[in-house]
Amino acid sequence: MKKPIDNYWNLKLSAVKENLEKNNFEVFTADTASDAKDLAIDKILPALDVKSVSWGGSMSFVSTGLFHSLMENKDLDIINTFDKSLSFEEMMERRRQSLLADLFITGTNALTEAGQLVNLDMIGNRVAAMMWGPKHVLLLIGRNKLCPDLEDAMFRIKNYAAPVNTMNLDKKTPCVTTGICQECASPDRICNYWTIIEKSFVKKRIKIILVNEDLGF
Repeated sequence: MKKPIDNYWNLKLSAVKENLEKNNFEVFTADTASDAKDLAIDKILPALDVKSVSWGGSMSFVSTGLFHSLMENKDLDIINTFDKSLSFEEMMERRRQSLLADLFITGTNALTEAGQLVNLDMIGNRVAAMMWGPKHVLLLIGRNKLCPDLEDAMFRIKNYAAPVNTMNLDKKTPCVTTGICQECASPDRICNYWTIIEKSFVKKRIKIILVNEDLGF
């Protein structure tokens, strides 16, 4: 058999796609990060006819190239929450504005085989938008985020995704030096808001592209 690893993950992603659809998510699949970007640009966005777009922190979103494509789109009202030139107050206001966007794009920290989205946020704007506010939500999810169950999903986030993301953001927390969550009280702590999304309401409001590659943390 050619590409046994990809075939293995195709089976896993096909099964979780079925469970996500039972949970009222609209689900697409892509073989590569580039394919995911093309799918979003060529099919998903035109079908939604969105006028305004924003996003929450997601390395998966950036690594597909979709972020840069949207930043070059002059026909969209972009609420850019990645603008590092803004003050803290300006950035917080922009994050509030993003809750009223037509489309909000981000990733997830973990996805269970039963089709549950599990996340741990610092500020909460990302998970807030996933649950309520924007008309539509698009999540880009690599195969590396798939976990057997909730316990494994939470373990993955606390003991891998969060420490690595803290390092990426140059935060001053104990896990930067130990690689292990210390349940710290640091002002830079990014582990503040747990959420588990079991179903999409309204049906198909949350759209997911499952990618048969590793994406993000």
